[in-house]
Amino acid sequence: MPRFLTATPTPALIGLPWQTPLAEWPTDRLVALPRGLSRHVVRFIRVGESVLAAKEIPQDLARREYDLLHGLARLGTPAVEAVGVVTEREDAAGQPLDPILLTRHLEFSLPYRSLFTPGLRSETAGRLLDAMVVLLVRLHLSGFLWGDVSLSNILFRRDAGTYAAYLVDAETGELHPKLSDGQRQADLAIGRVNVFGDFCDLATAGLLRESLDPAKLVDTIEERYADLWQELTGTEEFGGDELGRIEQRVRRLNALGFDVAELAIDTSPDGDRIRLRPRVVEAGHHARRLMQLTGLETEEHQARRLLNDMDVYRASTGQQGVDDALIAHDWLTHCFIPVVEAIPPDLSRKRDLAQLYHEILDYRWYASERESRHVPLLEATEGYIHDVLRQLPDEQLASGALLKAEAAAALANPADPAMGLVSPDDDAPVTDPWETGADDIDLAAANRLDYATLLARETARAAR
Repeated sequence: MPRFLTATPTPALIGLPWQTPLAEWPTDRLVALPRGLSRHVVRFIRVGESVLAAKEIPQDLARREYDLLHGLARLGTPAVEAVGVVTEREDAAGQPLDPILLTRHLEFSLPYRSLFTPGLRSETAGRLLDAMVVLLVRLHLSGFLWGDVSLSNILFRRDAGTYAAYLVDAETGELHPKLSDGQRQADLAIGRVNVFGDFCDLATAGLLRESLDPAKLVDTIEERYADLWQELTGTEEFGGDELGRIEQRVRRLNALGFDVAELAIDTSPDGDRIRLRPRVVEAGHHARRLMQLTGLETEEHQARRLLNDMDVYRASTGQQGVDDALIAHDWLTHCFIPVVEAIPPDLSRKRDLAQLYHEILDYRWYASERESRHVPLLEATEGYIHDVLRQLPDEQLASGALLKAEAAAALANPADPAMGLVSPDDDAPVTDPWETGADDIDLAAANRLDYATLLARETARAAR
């Protein structure tokens, strides 16, 4: 009988086929969602009204990652939510099976491969790296040593014109009170190597523009990291007559999306020089303010865009002296809610509401420029729905994503339910090189790297 370790007991877990290896679970239990590469077997499963990611890993790693994810949640770090660990699993013959770590599916999130298409612009690759660097800095500020920094271990959500990154794999991580410079640099070095491999993988698959050089892309990681780390933690020294620079530093940090919870300010004995260093910074400045004013839960850049629109609404209605809370209520009533109500229910899964509102604001600006007039918000909403939204793919789990038992004769790719079912028109079944043939590996020969065999194998494959 399996044992369940969970902070939120879920009766629906008990009836799942825990006696079956995860790779062999019946398709009627699986949910078709895109997933990233993993060294372990990973599946998305329906549990009651929720969708969970299930990862089959050894017991010590499962419990350790569960505890680490809970630790990161307490620190407010962006990571997937740990739901539980299922241990003491046995198959029908009584043979032990590895435990399964359960995490909650992050709605509207995508693995990095799903964001790349042929002809991808360099700006998009840069935004992905920026999101990864922000995540890494936040983890390091929390004392978390990742140990396996890569795009494959991150989920991305659209955040206005940028991306927000979430840690999805913590099994190699460590939580410390504070990281040394050496520990941070080691994480960066690992990240350079892994991200270079991620981009090379994309280039091989034809998903990266030829003009984008993987080596040049990863060369910017350390620079981006160093600039953000210096701004958040660096010491600044200035004259005693430049006290305005204290407020300037705080404003710069706010603009980056961080609140300053504590500043260390030292003055020279004669008071001529001042040394300033942020001691405690917390991410989510704009998101917290929007939540306090409206109750909306958004990503950081989405919150900034909505707050800016709120300021525009204040000015356009001549309410400059009115309290923020009253303006927020007015803006919700006359702007945000009417736009949300105008979205057809069958299109609501394509973007989260804050992202939809941001994209409608962009659409209105372009429409106003094109037509040389001010386009009203609801008119822009109708145009956006017709011209843009209907052509976008769903990014939230659709009600039909659960594979029904009667229709699930076979999966096109048993390792990836997101590819759907076998079609009579398919030329050949799809195989996943990351999982197919894993049991056929010669462990004795695996201790050495046989270049001759690898070369011959690739030559034969190219000739087919």
